[in-house]
Amino acid sequence: MFNKISLDDAAHLPVWRRPVTLLFLMALAMPVAFNVWSALLNNFVIEVAGFDGADIGLLHTVREIPGFFAVGVIAILLFMREQVLGLVSLLMLGAATAVTAWFPSMAGILTITMLSSIGFHYYETVNQSLQLQWLDKARAPKMLGWIMAAASAATLVAYVAIVLSWKRFDLSYNTVYMVGGGITVAIALYCLLAFPQFEERTPQLRKMVFKRRYWLYYAMQFMAGARRQIFIVFAGFMMVERFGFDVHEITSLYLINLVANIVIAPMIGAGVAKFGERRTLIFEYAGLVIVFLAYGGIYFFGWGVLLASVLYVVDHMLFALSLALKTYFQKISDPEDIAPTAAVAFTINHIAAVFLPVLLGLLWLVSPGAVFALAAAMAGVSLGLATLIPRHPEKGNETRLKRYAPAAAE
Repeated sequence: MFNKISLDDAAHLPVWRRPVTLLFLMALAMPVAFNVWSALLNNFVIEVAGFDGADIGLLHTVREIPGFFAVGVIAILLFMREQVLGLVSLLMLGAATAVTAWFPSMAGILTITMLSSIGFHYYETVNQSLQLQWLDKARAPKMLGWIMAAASAATLVAYVAIVLSWKRFDLSYNTVYMVGGGITVAIALYCLLAFPQFEERTPQLRKMVFKRRYWLYYAMQFMAGARRQIFIVFAGFMMVERFGFDVHEITSLYLINLVANIVIAPMIGAGVAKFGERRTLIFEYAGLVIVFLAYGGIYFFGWGVLLASVLYVVDHMLFALSLALKTYFQKISDPEDIAPTAAVAFTINHIAAVFLPVLLGLLWLVSPGAVFALAAAMAGVSLGLATLIPRHPEKGNETRLKRYAPAAAE
């Protein structure tokens, strides 16, 4: 782990020590801990801690605070390499997930959630930066699709284990959290010891970067963060609260999502390469408008559990299309901006995440359908922004609004 090697020389290393292999292993490690935590969360907080809609909104607001402060990564990078920070963050996520069931009170859940969230958000910030630095622009969409598929496959194994063993062996929350978090810790430790330190081709700026010509990327990141919160906080909570889903049932929906991702994620990567970021993102947000309106119909018109389950799967599948936003930024950015802008963008992505869950949690107590109607409106705004992406984005051609072109040097 102390040897340094350039990315160009890394091509001569054995396959198991190359940068792309490290990206795959990191992508495998994170979702095991995070998705085990997610799969059990709604049942755990309702059955053990007696949470209601307002409580779950507060929990997710606390969980998103580290994301809001993702710009702190820039300061840490002054004395720690991105690669090391990403793996240390994975260790923190795995360890915190492992001990989640040890703290079944409101205060305990909020505390351990904050710790795991720091690990998750700092890892995600660094991981996005490393992906865009280590993958060339021509291969990036397809490779990102395969990385997403591999991550889904690893998570699928964990979820199958939960579905098949939860009732048969009467597993406890503590057992599942310990195993899920422990796997992530083990992979992160292996990556720390087995891989050399890869030197970036372009030294990254170690200061805040905020450029006017990236304004569309920033705006879409903000709206993506708002949209994500609706799904993460309330879609699964609805399945448990309204339809009484048990752990193995909600996990079964995750399994369907994972199988779908394994199949379609590489296709999405190829689709982005063929059709471009603009068409991909327009398709995503148009689909989200329909999905969220249908979610609202479940409450306003009493539509049933089958439709809710189908929408849950479709909603999750649309997440995979967000890789187009990464490759859009890769095409318009200066190479030295990738690391600091990843941190800034992650903070922008989480502005809405800090206040939306708790506010919408209160609205949920009054009208759950109104929460999803508001989400449909947010998706509509994102759809409008996506239409501003050029067919061939690049530096100097960041948006279809030509009056912003002179800002390319900023």
